Amino acid sequence: MIDLQFSDEVRQARANGQPVVALESTIITHGMPHPQNVEVAAQVAQDIRDGGAVPATVAVIEGRLHVGLEPDQLQSLGRAKGVAKLSRADMAACLASGGTGATTVAATMIAAHHAGIEVFATGGIGGVHKGAEATFDISADLHELAQTPVTVVAAGAKAILDLPKTLEVLETLGVPVIAFGQDAFPAFWSAQSNQKAPLRMDDPEAIARAHAARRALGLPGGQLVANPIPAADQIPAAELAPIIAEAQADAATHRIAGKAVTPYLLQRIYERTKGRSLDANIALVRNNARLAARIARALGALPR
Repeated sequence: MIDLQFSDEVRQARANGQPVVALESTIITHGMPHPQNVEVAAQVAQDIRDGGAVPATVAVIEGRLHVGLEPDQLQSLGRAKGVAKLSRADMAACLASGGTGATTVAATMIAAHHAGIEVFATGGIGGVHKGAEATFDISADLHELAQTPVTVVAAGAKAILDLPKTLEVLETLGVPVIAFGQDAFPAFWSAQSNQKAPLRMDDPEAIARAHAARRALGLPGGQLVANPIPAADQIPAAELAPIIAEAQADAATHRIAGKAVTPYLLQRIYERTKGRSLDANIALVRNNARLAARIARALGALPR
């Protein structure tokens, strides 16, 4: 039995039946430097509170699984060096060895489900990398969505990925992919891609009802809510395409592989966009947090 460590705020929310939204912690440890990482994490948490829900940032700290972080824990994690990046494969090992790790999409979903949290806000999910037919580089996030009953709000999949193949795998795994307020599947920094989303819903209540219907039917897995970045904050896909292609060519030249691929590409894109990609990333995460709070509230209002 995993001993979940709840923050005071999350513990009180659970006791009062308030809606809770899970947040990952890799944005704190691997997304940006201190103190910006802590400032952004606090902004995102406040966006959820302003939306009428309670934020629960997930992390493993010294072998304990925390659901919700106290202010001093957030500050400590934000300054920490060498923090592990945890997914399904290594989360249990980190707990067993007394380690400290930040949770990715897959690991956060696992923790959220154990804590009874049904909605999770993130930036973008992982997916099928370009060239996966040779490398088999496919994120564990896709399989997690197929088996863990959490609704994940993201700005689509990261634009560095092969979006058609990512959508194909999600369809094969039976994961509902719901574009919020538009027909196109969003592409992380860009509101639009050239891929049509399988489903569209225009209000949080419908998304909440779909989550509840899956639960009633006994279907495994969650939902992916693809929430486009606000138009004012996006970088158009046509502008990003050559930058992404160049970054991927550089990665191949330098034989970057495995878990090192995504951070390498994101750093190269950050440099080529003169920081605009990070600004867009912050905007889309906050936008996703606001929508997730609305979905969590709508889900909490439904009869169980």
